[in-house]
Amino acid sequence: MPELPEAETIVRGLRPALVGRTISATRVVHPDVLRESAGGFARQVEGREIRDVGRRGKNVVMGLSGDRVLAVNLGMTGRLLPSAGFVGDSDAARHPAVRFGLDDGETLVFDDTRRFGTVECLSDEEWRGRSDRMGPEPLDPTHTAEDLWTGLRASRSPVRSWLLDQRRIAGVGNIYANEALFLAGVHPARRARSVTRDEAVALLAALRKVLEEAIEAGGTTLRDYRDATGGEGRYARQLLVYGRDGEPCVRCGGEVRRSVFGGRSAFHCLACQPRRRGRR
Repeated sequence: MPELPEAETIVRGLRPALVGRTISATRVVHPDVLRESAGGFARQVEGREIRDVGRRGKNVVMGLSGDRVLAVNLGMTGRLLPSAGFVGDSDAARHPAVRFGLDDGETLVFDDTRRFGTVECLSDEEWRGRSDRMGPEPLDPTHTAEDLWTGLRASRSPVRSWLLDQRRIAGVGNIYANEALFLAGVHPARRARSVTRDEAVALLAALRKVLEEAIEAGGTTLRDYRDATGGEGRYARQLLVYGRDGEPCVRCGGEVRRSVFGGRSAFHCLACQPRRRGRR
């Protein structure tokens, strides 16, 4: 968390205000979110125009003049917020890590409570290499159910773990993986290779449904996530299984269960998502 819908919501909120602006100054409050020295980072970004604001997986990606890319991985609690002041902390950013002063007098703040996020300035070539190592975008219409099934059947990992691997498919995290698997009727601990072609069709449709609906709702706020205006996402009220262990299943009335594997909680309905033995 944040996942694809949260990153997309932030991008859509920031794009109108940032495209065409020039980064005039930087203030690094917590250099541990960078991958280089604060001074080196400042020299990389200051004086560059923001040409585009987009998303790749869970990353907010800003194309800068001079063939550079500002890539922000939001980690677990990262936020990108406009701010009224460059130095002051009296705005919505309670844990600012990096402040970007813009040529119109406004400020963009990377705010991160736990500081698991990262801010990097890369060359276009470096960014392309990193992007190429990510999996396809689940909302890309050229990514088909057959493509998904081909990837799944080559893996012995639990299907939920496979969905969380950004090298397999980009942008899906634990919330939306659990929700999509419930809609598709697939148990999260089943081996990926046990998913049938028909189930892959249902799973891709379910992924797209939950991701598109979450984007429409502005993402999911369980605790820390905020959009570019500081507002909370509204999708939490639409969650069907995630975080609902012990509650009745909305589909069959059975109990939603929680299990832990791969270091993450999974939520499922025993009746709607039977666990079948996968192929060996």
